[in-house]
Amino acid sequence: MPYTSTVAERLMRYVQIDTEADPNSTTFPSSEKQKDLGRLLLKELEDLGIESEMDEWGYVFGFIPSNSERNDLPTICFCAHMDTAPDCSGKDVKPILHKAWNGEPIILPDDPSQIITKEKHAYLNEKIGDDIITASGLTLLGADDKAGVACIMDYTKFVIDNPDYTHGPIRILFTPDEEVGRGVDKLDMKKLNADFGYTLDGGIAGSIEDESFSADAVTIKITGVPAHPGYAKNKMIHAVKVGAEFIERLPKDSWSPETTEGREGFVHPVAFNGGMESCEIKFIIRDHITVKLAEYEEKLESMIKSVVDKYEGVTYSFDAQEQYRNMKEVIKTVPFVTDFAIEGMERAGVTPKPVIIRGGTDGSRLSFMGLPCPNIFTGEMAIHSKHEYVSVQDMENAVKTMIETISVWEEKYSG
Repeated sequence: MPYTSTVAERLMRYVQIDTEADPNSTTFPSSEKQKDLGRLLLKELEDLGIESEMDEWGYVFGFIPSNSERNDLPTICFCAHMDTAPDCSGKDVKPILHKAWNGEPIILPDDPSQIITKEKHAYLNEKIGDDIITASGLTLLGADDKAGVACIMDYTKFVIDNPDYTHGPIRILFTPDEEVGRGVDKLDMKKLNADFGYTLDGGIAGSIEDESFSADAVTIKITGVPAHPGYAKNKMIHAVKVGAEFIERLPKDSWSPETTEGREGFVHPVAFNGGMESCEIKFIIRDHITVKLAEYEEKLESMIKSVVDKYEGVTYSFDAQEQYRNMKEVIKTVPFVTDFAIEGMERAGVTPKPVIIRGGTDGSRLSFMGLPCPNIFTGEMAIHSKHEYVSVQDMENAVKTMIETISVWEEKYSG
């Protein structure tokens, strides 16, 4: 069946809509502008004749009924997030298409000091001859995850354009606020009504991710002993200085993002704020083995306690909150979800590359909400930075993988 690609055109339109998430917001979604893209996607789904809606929280749903003679097929969801990361501006993105890229350095015109090269980005060595999309040098691109959005919309168009393509029931889901860890906080699972899913939010072509970090967040608050600085001798104990002493005790050669890889976990301070009277230090705690999080937190608390105990009158509080868990704990009970995607890649001519996520996706939380949900590649690379880029051919291969994966479900699912 013919597949006519529209992913490049779609991505370049979608990234021009500012959907940057706001980690400091208490609203949902964290930035109202995320709904601007949601409304556009809703209209495009409706124009394709697909039953769809956007709820009050900004989630966009699409419902494609089965056309298979089988009545025992599960409902499969394809999911991508609409927001972009706050690490780099997503306002006024100017996408640039570099047709049949020849391998030469890509100088981004709005800031010529921003140069994308094969030396800095090794994956580009495999992409010579591809059509590469970048931003213009002042912003991120937003391929994370608007490449996923574009792939899902392109797949949806393929389904409508090819009525002879046999498939079971399909759900489309676009979420807000994934980048600030709240992507499924308000999701109505009954409305979604899906059995298994795939997020489209991965990197290199062929990557299939069904194992993520487990994650906690820790907040430590230190209360010092304040005094007027002019009369503070032998009285003041500065909370920030106590906090700095604690940070200095963190290991220098282990236990951190910059010293770990593969399945190694880490403890990472992400914010330090305060003054003389009090300070607050925020950590993210990560490991692929969930029980290790408690071990890390126990060690971390023992470190802060040993520092605070040196100072009379100084106190601390230690608060640990669950963020997400390793999706493998769920997906290992239904391994065919991953297996079918791998076979779909092979049928699409893509070499599967199982990858361990040193992070998490909406799929991590969705898996524990009853929707086992591995992550499939889109080609998005150098994410959260001005060097972000994506290969159009990678996106097209992601769409072909979706097409073939659903065919595998229709042929091989046995209940």
